[in-house]
Amino acid sequence: MTQVKTGDTVHIHYTGTLADGTVFDSSDGREPLKFEVGSGQIIPGLDTALPGMSLGDKKVVEVAADDAYGQPDPAALQQVPREGIPADIPLDLGTQLQVQTPEGQAMPVTVVEVTDTHVTLDANHFLAGKDLTFAIELVAIG
Repeated sequence: MTQVKTGDTVHIHYTGTLADGTVFDSSDGREPLKFEVGSGQIIPGLDTALPGMSLGDKKVVEVAADDAYGQPDPAALQQVPREGIPADIPLDLGTQLQVQTPEGQAMPVTVVEVTDTHVTLDANHFLAGKDLTFAIELVAIG
């Protein structure tokens, strides 16, 4: 039976959960995730779990934060003067917003603090600092 090796294009179904069992992402009801093994298209801890799997194999993969989205970067927090934010922008804690970088790219941020004078935005990935578990099934190679 053919086994996955680095460079193969694979299709997997997956369910990603946090330590408390909360599902943060799943391919359930969608097309399987397609990517090239070893290309850096997915998080390293999941990518390295695929070589050696055969078509139809299922496994549960524990991925430490450092092999997933890394640790939160304090430099990704930015305080913005409150008067610089339009009144129609919601500023509830946890609100996801998009800001434009100086290079013109859209960047997702989360509102993490609001005071009378400023708003703190966090550009870290929402899964940074979290250990992840993936239940995966290899559904196609190639």
